[in-house]
Amino acid sequence: MNKKAVLFAFSLLMVGLIIGLAVSVKMNVHELTFAKETGISADTTRFLGKLSSSLSEVAEAVKPSVVNISTTKTVTMKHSSPFDEFFNDPLLRKFFGDRFGFNGEKRKYKSSALGSGVIVTDDGYILTNNHVVKDADEIKVVLYDKREFKGRVVGSDPKSDLAVIKIDAGGHLPAIKIGKSDSLKVGDVVLAIGNPFGLSQTITMGIVSAVGRSNVGIADYEDFIQTDAAINPGNSGGALVNTRGELVGINTAIFSTNGGYMGIGFAIPSDMAKAVMKSIIKYGKVVRGWLGVTIQDITPELAKHFNIKEETGALVTDVIKDSPAEKAGFRRGDLIVEFARKPVRDVTNLRNMVADTSPGKTIEVKVIREGEEKILDVTIAEFPETLMTRAGSYQNVLKGIHVQEITAELRKTLDIPEKVTGVIITSVEDKSPAYGILRINDVIQEINRKAIKDIEGYEKAASGIGKEESVLLLVYRTSGYIYVTIRP
Repeated sequence: MNKKAVLFAFSLLMVGLIIGLAVSVKMNVHELTFAKETGISADTTRFLGKLSSSLSEVAEAVKPSVVNISTTKTVTMKHSSPFDEFFNDPLLRKFFGDRFGFNGEKRKYKSSALGSGVIVTDDGYILTNNHVVKDADEIKVVLYDKREFKGRVVGSDPKSDLAVIKIDAGGHLPAIKIGKSDSLKVGDVVLAIGNPFGLSQTITMGIVSAVGRSNVGIADYEDFIQTDAAINPGNSGGALVNTRGELVGINTAIFSTNGGYMGIGFAIPSDMAKAVMKSIIKYGKVVRGWLGVTIQDITPELAKHFNIKEETGALVTDVIKDSPAEKAGFRRGDLIVEFARKPVRDVTNLRNMVADTSPGKTIEVKVIREGEEKILDVTIAEFPETLMTRAGSYQNVLKGIHVQEITAELRKTLDIPEKVTGVIITSVEDKSPAYGILRINDVIQEINRKAIKDIEGYEKAASGIGKEESVLLLVYRTSGYIYVTIRP
């Protein structure tokens, strides 16, 4: 009886195994059939797998070079209250004074911010944005391996929105290799690495959407790489790398109407960042080259009047007295088409090339003068700090207006009466609020009803205008006077 029970149990077990195998085979066949129905070829699968593993390899190689930067600074704000206007009444103040504490009382508090940075040397130099560390009381740097260090600002450059900070970590840090950004082409694949919203070591992928972006309004010296790799708040100062794992840009800003990612991000090219970094480390500041001309972009109308066939270049509108350009023989009306044997696209391109040239270096410049090519050898000087504010760098309605003092030659050439004082406009950038309102050779005589006698007076008046403030100008134009208003 026991033998029959054992045989029966064994028979049931075998039947179960057979059924299980049948079901398993059927399921595997179904899966194989399903895979065939997708139509994905083996070649495609291998290619995508290789691409995925390649991007992962690049990401793993560069992530240790990107750090998290957190800053703390003291912010002073005036105390506000709905009763401020009431207690500011002169009669009440006469009797009660300021005992209620509403009259201009200032309060201080700590403000924190997050950003990113890139280790560029193994002994602790880190590149980031100026706006990430500006006015910071404390800087904390968190490495990829979670180690924390106190950072100090070696130097910063607001005009390019770059800064160099240093940490003392005992050396042997994972420094990134700096690539050549001028070799980037539209369509190249790039990775953006940073700490958006405090989420450390976030990597996004995209392409180079454009190169040489300027007039964005972020910095004075602009030559941005535009990318669609997702960049968000906190990514500032992070790395933009190519498929070789080389640093090609410092992520800086985004175009957005809602504060978030909209597919347009900007990075400072590594070539510019490297030059700024070297200057800061060596001199503690950025030393830029200076040619000594005021320039504007060539337009079809200007080309026709000057009998110029070229469609690119920078037109000289004035030559500054005792400048390198004057000594080299530059003249108003020259079209600069090559600088150091490199073609000049436009004003921004030339400005950046001159700025990146070391003072004391002699450069060959090709110009078109009255239809003929001329080669001028000019020895670049250091950009004088006193001219900085004259180059239209104000962050108000006078931004983009380039001026100079009225010389005897200009008075004679433009028939400006002796009684007319002020500064003369040499160019107006197309992104300026004054574009289309003010013209070249206009003389600014008054700003907000205050007389302007010279450059110093202009600088003082212009620097006192608020970012959102309108301005009233008295302008001398072609033998007459006009009042003009410029609004933000």
